[in-house]
Amino acid sequence: MACVAGMAQLPMMADNDVPEVVNDEPEVTVEPSEFEPAGTPGEGFLTAVVNRSLEKAVSGQTADPSMPLPYGRTLTDYVSPPKIGAYFIGKYGYTDQKGRHGGDAFSQRLIRAYIDGTILHDFKYRVQVQLNNASFHMKDYYLEWAHWKELMVKVGQFKRAFLFENPYNPWDVGFGDYSQVTKKLAGMGDYNGEPAATGGRDQGIQLQGDLFPDKRDGHRYLHYQLQMMNGQGINTSDVNHKRDFIGTIQVQPIKDLYIGLFGWTGNYTSNGVTVDRNRWAASVKYEHNGWSARAEYAHSQGHKISDYNSGTRHFSGPGRADGWYATVGVPFTDWLKVYAKCDVYRDQATWESSRTMCSLIPNIQLHKNLMFQVQYNFVYDRTFVDRKYSEVWTEMYVRF
Repeated sequence: MACVAGMAQLPMMADNDVPEVVNDEPEVTVEPSEFEPAGTPGEGFLTAVVNRSLEKAVSGQTADPSMPLPYGRTLTDYVSPPKIGAYFIGKYGYTDQKGRHGGDAFSQRLIRAYIDGTILHDFKYRVQVQLNNASFHMKDYYLEWAHWKELMVKVGQFKRAFLFENPYNPWDVGFGDYSQVTKKLAGMGDYNGEPAATGGRDQGIQLQGDLFPDKRDGHRYLHYQLQMMNGQGINTSDVNHKRDFIGTIQVQPIKDLYIGLFGWTGNYTSNGVTVDRNRWAASVKYEHNGWSARAEYAHSQGHKISDYNSGTRHFSGPGRADGWYATVGVPFTDWLKVYAKCDVYRDQATWESSRTMCSLIPNIQLHKNLMFQVQYNFVYDRTFVDRKYSEVWTEMYVRF
């Protein structure tokens, strides 16, 4: 399958008919600030036209070549041409589960639009919005100082540094939805009550970096992220005067092989009830020449708390949950990649509360801006009377 284009671009070179201006500032290559792949899937067939027009306009310097440049610099010495993209995902879902009447049929999964770029070479920004049916909301907004690969600072609203799968955009995750453990324990409809619209995101500040480059192929042996977040998800200020602390250490012993440990401590408050959130995860992934392999396990321990602000804690419920998944993606041709996945989530960390999905998912990418996906799920859900049933999802992905 063709690789998806990255979002960040370096400033363009000046046109040949304009006198060259010497720039003594060091050139900085801005890497994707979240785990690979980048958080958005690139431009589409209409936004590409807009982006080329913006690049031409920004790099035009002055209308009259004989006129002096402002401050002796071109505009692209200060800002990169902004990059715009948009895509939508439509879905048809069927199930033979008793009482579901055939499933959800046709639905709009999401529509997204985004813009990003750089300012003064060292600062990255991104704004991303999403539309779900009648619901319009902000997904991402942030500014990141990225002068050094070893230490970058990000402020705003962005993905939590918990699990490898969480930062993947829907084009690259390979499935018709994120794994159960990612949804339930990374904040995509969290099992503690945090809404699905959060999408694994929160507001706060992050330090991250890549250390110890390999002299042969340039990959970095160690990646770290440290976050201090509100704990309330997207588009919501803090309500309990507490902070969530999230971190990851990832080792890359060889290129394309990643081994990660994740930790998270904090809490979430809704309708006056606060829930402790203490979680850890262990993950491994390998991406090479179109082949994919990924496995993750996460565990959560937390209790509902009343009278939090008074200093008196009253706990209730076991508050335990865990889950794991393993997936392999095999590229058969340039346009066909097939994933197989086993996905387990246990709402109380017991087999009696488990839900298991075994899936086969062909991804058919006819064009870089057009992909179709068919997913068959065999589900064994011990929490329902009708434990065994099948699902079929078909989705279309279009970048425009």
